[in-house]
Amino acid sequence: MEHADSPADDRTGLTPQDLAGAEHLPAWRAREHLAARRALRRLLAAHFPEARHAPVTYTDRGGPRLLGRPRIGISVSHDGDAVAACAALDHAVGVDLQHPPDIVSDALLRRCAQGHAEQLALLPMGPRASEFAWLWTVREAIVKAEGTGLAGDLWSADVTPYARRGAWGRHRWVSLRDQSPIPLSCAYTALPAPTSRPKAPGDQSE
Repeated sequence: MEHADSPADDRTGLTPQDLAGAEHLPAWRAREHLAARRALRRLLAAHFPEARHAPVTYTDRGGPRLLGRPRIGISVSHDGDAVAACAALDHAVGVDLQHPPDIVSDALLRRCAQGHAEQLALLPMGPRASEFAWLWTVREAIVKAEGTGLAGDLWSADVTPYARRGAWGRHRWVSLRDQSPIPLSCAYTALPAPTSRPKAPGDQSE
């Protein structure tokens, strides 16, 4: 995770496509967009250098993908002055970070915490909002990894308050409670194995 307060003219590691994607955005949104792309490019350069300049495309549900690199899953998130990015080989991934809101209503708490809402409702608003944000990041990370985003079933996973890791269906998730002062979680699931191309008669290639 890194802060999104880099100079507006910092183009370190960015591709022409990254810069073009911010041209028509409001200034604040462009800063967040480019900060998230910088985080992603640095992550790719460190772990997948062959893909560090790959164009970012989007699915019809808005999930980011690396053009020509279908086996590398990526995800980014930004909220105010902070951004996060994740990438993994042979996995679909989702990452989400959220600053805690000032107020979390009882109704919203029941929807997000579900069977654990009564426990969290006893907390003062500060700790209640913080734990709400942690639970929210888990849920949003899962639907990002699932590829459905907020159009997916955001509320179906049973996420235990204060947990650092867990599972929902085929997805695994981790909350980085010991590494991040801002609620930040990621989720991942293995991609299906690539299918082999049937050999044509007389094809001797491996």
